[in-house]
Amino acid sequence: MTKAAARTVSRRKQLPGFGITMGFSVLYLSLVVLLPLSALLFNSTGLSWAKFWDVATDARVLASYRVSLSTAGAAALINVFLGLLLAWVLVRYEFPGKRIFDALIDLPFALPTAVAGVSLTALYSQNGWIGSLLTPLGFKVAFTPLGITLALMFIGIPFVVRTVQPVLEDLDRDMEEAAATLGAGRRRTFLRIVLPELLPPLLTGFALAFARGIGEYGSVVFISGNMPMRTEIAPLLIMSKLEQFDYAGATAVALILLLLSFLMLLVINSLQHWARRSSR
Repeated sequence: MTKAAARTVSRRKQLPGFGITMGFSVLYLSLVVLLPLSALLFNSTGLSWAKFWDVATDARVLASYRVSLSTAGAAALINVFLGLLLAWVLVRYEFPGKRIFDALIDLPFALPTAVAGVSLTALYSQNGWIGSLLTPLGFKVAFTPLGITLALMFIGIPFVVRTVQPVLEDLDRDMEEAAATLGAGRRRTFLRIVLPELLPPLLTGFALAFARGIGEYGSVVFISGNMPMRTEIAPLLIMSKLEQFDYAGATAVALILLLLSFLMLLVINSLQHWARRSSR
């Protein structure tokens, strides 16, 4: 194919009005994403490198990063298994009230996160309905990292379910039936036929839930207890610095959190790309 023919084919693949739609897309991306991120860098320039390093490596800041990243990672990992289970039930089975069950999945998207945090704290505190049953058994949920993980599981589960569900619906059932007729068991059929197809959306759901959990504030601030070095999350530390008019320190903490999140999402996206290529 000549270069002129290749350019003609490339133009035909573009949507009509590519120039104007691309221009609006770049403008929207710049105003909504790039400009706020640039403001982070601009505000942090009020710090010298030495002061920036002191803020970034402060023991309280490092502890808040550890709490935010560990609880968000644990919640996203648990949501991968629970989300796959919920999507499987919704796609593969028919039962009364299925539409209501399906609609409940999206409830964390619509519910104000602060309301969810207050409700979870009331349920899992020592005097709450569930917390009063768990406390005599030695389980303390509210005001611990376990409570933070629970809150992040609540707000992150729709990301996994809604990512896996359409792929599961489009999955060809003939391959599973063929594997069954050839003598493969259910476990082997799932591991060899179904799971490779679901691995990319599962990684996508994990990345979305993880990213949402790192920056979550409303649902966590009540149930975490906000104890420095133990249950204090990074977004709360940023809010504390803003209330003290330490804008440069707050943006420095946010910038480090943003870089850590970007690096982890880059690794996850690389794994997702590898999984897609392997499943072909």
